[in-house]
Amino acid sequence: MLHLGLGALAHANWHANYHSFENDSWPELSVLQAAHAAEILVKARIAQQHPLLIFEHLPKPPTQKTKLTLEHLLQDGRTYQYGELPDRLWAATGVQIPNLALYRSFGRLRNSIQHFTSPKKDVSKDAIEFIYGVIDPFIHQCWKLFAIDYNEDHEPYTYLVSGLIRRGVPFLVSPGLIGSLDGIDMEWPSGNSQYKKLMLGRLESLRTHKQI
Repeated sequence: MLHLGLGALAHANWHANYHSFENDSWPELSVLQAAHAAEILVKARIAQQHPLLIFEHLPKPPTQKTKLTLEHLLQDGRTYQYGELPDRLWAATGVQIPNLALYRSFGRLRNSIQHFTSPKKDVSKDAIEFIYGVIDPFIHQCWKLFAIDYNEDHEPYTYLVSGLIRRGVPFLVSPGLIGSLDGIDMEWPSGNSQYKKLMLGRLESLRTHKQI
């Protein structure tokens, strides 16, 4: 589940931070993929405690001697849904979703796009905010992973990190970024000295680590 969730995150990062001339639905797709990635990743963390904890409904045995199998779960089991996962995560692991209000509002945005219509705005910005405001700190807390490491670009850091900095999006700095620092365009957002100070501190910590 963790591997699949990180694959969905890479797809969400690609569609949220890049553009396609052939498919104008990338912003909306990034929302669907980011929400799907979060759902799988949260379930992956719960399942580390015990795989059955992700199931809201378990199959009933036809006889007392029947053993529960994967086939039974696939046919009759039902896992917890997106909106129910934060409480289940906390109860099973003690871990809380970072920025719970954003998690819930993003779930409503995903439902609107998936079942009704997309708002008349660039929703890729919402996907980026969600990836780096919720998924990034969550996967780092649980597995010491970094969202910027999961991107389908053949040069995974150069454009992605430049875009995040240009937009003023805080993100956790991965050690994998060390070899790409010199090629990244640091176009800082104007009038946001606090963000620049925060990210320069994180990047400087990375450079210091490299020297050590």
